[in-house]
Amino acid sequence: MNLSGSRLSVKASPHSMDFLMDTGNPTLNCTLDGVLKISGVGAAHAASQEAYSLIRKAVPSPRRDLEKIVMKAGKEGLQWGMVAGMYAGFEYGMEKARGGKHDWKNAALGGALTGVILSVSDGRVSQDKMVRTALTASALATAADFLKLF
Repeated sequence: MNLSGSRLSVKASPHSMDFLMDTGNPTLNCTLDGVLKISGVGAAHAASQEAYSLIRKAVPSPRRDLEKIVMKAGKEGLQWGMVAGMYAGFEYGMEKARGGKHDWKNAALGGALTGVILSVSDGRVSQDKMVRTALTASALATAADFLKLF
């Protein structure tokens, strides 16, 4: 993949942050947008959980605790970003496959595909787990899509 002609733009305001990376491939652009936006959320989530644990700790060890916060924030940020990137790519792909139709069905199908992949990511494959995870991810994605309307 040649990204030599790609462009990156970041716009931040107190209420939002927008990333624009033009790789020349719309599907890849959408996927990277999802990764960049949600990785920070995952990292902040992990850091806040670890900071809370540190506060509750009786005998803190600052250096080791800080390393743990940074490691967990990096790991969870990457995980959240990868899931968001998969979902964004699948949703965009569904829209294109359906002739450019932009409705809740893209979110439902993208969520279901993401759920199936997540269900097998731990190495234990079962049909029941795949169906349950696909249905849950599809429901969450569809609900989020409906919330965009408000």
